[in-house]
Amino acid sequence: MTWRSLPFEPRQVQATEARLDAIYNAARLGLKGDALALASGMLPTEYRRLCQFDPLAEMAELKGRADGELLASRQLHDAAAAGDAKAALDILKHVHGWTARTAIDVSVEQTISVKHALELAQQRVIEGAYEVIEHANAAVLAPGRDGTDGSPVEPPVSGRSA
Repeated sequence: MTWRSLPFEPRQVQATEARLDAIYNAARLGLKGDALALASGMLPTEYRRLCQFDPLAEMAELKGRADGELLASRQLHDAAAAGDAKAALDILKHVHGWTARTAIDVSVEQTISVKHALELAQQRVIEGAYEVIEHANAAVLAPGRDGTDGSPVEPPVSGRSA
């Protein structure tokens, strides 16, 4: 088996103005990593190699990300200034770390009587005892029992001679 020569020529990726603009625009839209590389027209490995050898590529990404964040922040602040309460709350929460107070004031003014509590507990015990007795009676007086001696009552014999 013979090997044939395969023509291979690696792509030379350079930080041209068009490529830097593509990186900037993709980063401004919020893309990161492999998605940013592919949207910029490069393979992820090519983009990483370009960032290693040319700091302008990484600077274009940082500048695009900063400009995208600035645009979104400006829109949010404009909405808050126009009276949008939700936008103002979001700015307070996410930018300034503000949280609304969640304190709850509960006041209970009730006296507890030990005698009354014991009476209620004793009443519950008595009610529970009655339930046990009723359950036992229901089992003893089940259908087919007469309740006198607990033996089953035989059904009347019909058609048999004595």
